[in-house]
Amino acid sequence: MTERRENAGERGSLLEARDLHVEFASRGRRARAVDGVNLAVGEGEIVALVGESGCGKTTLARTLLGLERPTSGSVLYGGAPLSYSSRALKAYRREVQLVLQDPTGSLNPRHTVYEAVAEGPRIHGMSDERDRVVSALARTGLRPPERFLHSYPHELSGGQRQRVVIAGALALDPRVLVADEPVASLDASVRGEILALLLRLRDELGLSALVVTHDLGLAWNIADRVAVMYLGRIVESGPVEQVLRSPTHPYTQALLSVLPESPSPVVLSGEPPDPTRIPGGCRFHPRCQVLAAGAAARAGVEGRCRSQPLAILPVSPFSADSHAACHYAGARLE
Repeated sequence: MTERRENAGERGSLLEARDLHVEFASRGRRARAVDGVNLAVGEGEIVALVGESGCGKTTLARTLLGLERPTSGSVLYGGAPLSYSSRALKAYRREVQLVLQDPTGSLNPRHTVYEAVAEGPRIHGMSDERDRVVSALARTGLRPPERFLHSYPHELSGGQRQRVVIAGALALDPRVLVADEPVASLDASVRGEILALLLRLRDELGLSALVVTHDLGLAWNIADRVAVMYLGRIVESGPVEQVLRSPTHPYTQALLSVLPESPSPVVLSGEPPDPTRIPGGCRFHPRCQVLAAGAAARAGVEGRCRSQPLAILPVSPFSADSHAACHYAGARLE
């Protein structure tokens, strides 16, 4: 496999969502699973997409992979809109690979490690199949790779199975990994090893990654930038240190408050988000602790919180700027 692409030094946007909307029919209504998202992943950049279950982050990831077609807006790869022809999608999925959260469910129990990692190269008709399998296993830390070629998933530890899944992606020499909760099913002792592996692959191969997670602690340890998603839209984004040390959106503050080191957890009120019933004004206002405490009223923005929609946040790769879709945060900066 090639060590790096020739254009790895070009620090532009590699994978991008532009004003992306994805809707589904649900109980006679339309569920706006992704409701206007701008998101960019640059060459060699790791972006964490964070939010609670049901916020739309997995649908967004599937749409970026070409597994869902947007209702409106576009997915761009290398600056060009994604084509949905079978031939174009096959080529695209060699470049942008998915890593799932459950290695046990991702691997066929009847297939050996060799067969699991070789599946991609076989689909794409690559003649150097064995070399790719051996190299991919070695890159993920399964050394010597020959020791694992004829093993079955049940003979491996959870961490080893996740490395096999990552090796299956690496065998195609991708430019982007989309990792959906990559360590959620692993023991705490193994999570750090897999995160360190993803960082090493970024440094050695110039890989980009979008890491989908509900865990802000994971985002802190691996990401360059973080995008916080609530009810189908990015509500705060920016450099990970800036956003997670000094969050300005009340939702981000609430997510951070449940980390073990937080002195005072925030308990959100109201019902969990329903993508078929997105409220007017700020979509977070029915559950917002700032609004409930009267701080928004004292800042003179309570009416705007309840009735005035917020603009879709801009985004660019490697941006040093942070943005928050929040009337209260905006008023404090004025």
